[in-house]
Amino acid sequence: MTTLAPALPPVRFGDLVAAEWIKMRSLRSTPWTLALITLFVIGSAVAAALGDYQNLTNSLPESRSFEGFRCFDAFPPAGYVSLMLVSGSIGAITMAGEYGSGLIRTTSVAVPARRSVVLAKAVLLATVWAVVGVVVSLTSFLLAQAILSGRDAGVPITHPGVGRALLASVLAAPVCALIGLGLGVLIRHSAAAVLATCFSLLILPMLFAPTNQWSADVNQTMVVSAWRRLVQTWGQLGDPIRIAGVPDSWAVFALWPLVGLALALLVIRRRDV
Repeated sequence: MTTLAPALPPVRFGDLVAAEWIKMRSLRSTPWTLALITLFVIGSAVAAALGDYQNLTNSLPESRSFEGFRCFDAFPPAGYVSLMLVSGSIGAITMAGEYGSGLIRTTSVAVPARRSVVLAKAVLLATVWAVVGVVVSLTSFLLAQAILSGRDAGVPITHPGVGRALLASVLAAPVCALIGLGLGVLIRHSAAAVLATCFSLLILPMLFAPTNQWSADVNQTMVVSAWRRLVQTWGQLGDPIRIAGVPDSWAVFALWPLVGLALALLVIRRRDV
């Protein structure tokens, strides 16, 4: 009489996330990449604050607080755009790299539910980059304000607008990582997926300069432009170019990763490995 082997228990979603975490931390480049981009963004904020510290030497006392708040040295565009590009590129490689190495075939055999694999990668990427975002944004803000306080130009974390800027800066990295993940599923080639991610995040907004209304409207639907709007005030009263509102910018932050992830889930279900 033949004895049937007991059926293996179904793979739980938590197990998929744990497996993806093992894949991510097993790569030697992962901790180095996270550490270097974290230090770069924080260093950019410190450098910006030190520059304004020197510039404020001859400023009038009553103008220092306003100037420190207006400049938002804690959120340097060069640092945060770099953070978004790095997180988006890693998101793209996370999925496209499996196609390039052939590991996707093994993954599909072990877990036939391909959508669950994509969702597990998305959860892990969003979590890791959100943690990086919290560390980067809080540290940058506290260090920048500590430096500016030497000229009585610092602002507290409770200052109007600071909370919004911090939240936007925390979410910028996970949002871009999910965009990259979606492009990685759609393109399935690491180099092309990274290039498409960088083009979407950095180059595409440059093609639509806010010199007239229609171009400005397109520009403000981009993630980098939405982040800039959330961390600083654009335009002035009487400016002929209509500036996107805060709710519109939050909508941009939500729609880009949601659309990218939805397309990825749709495509991976219908496509052969």
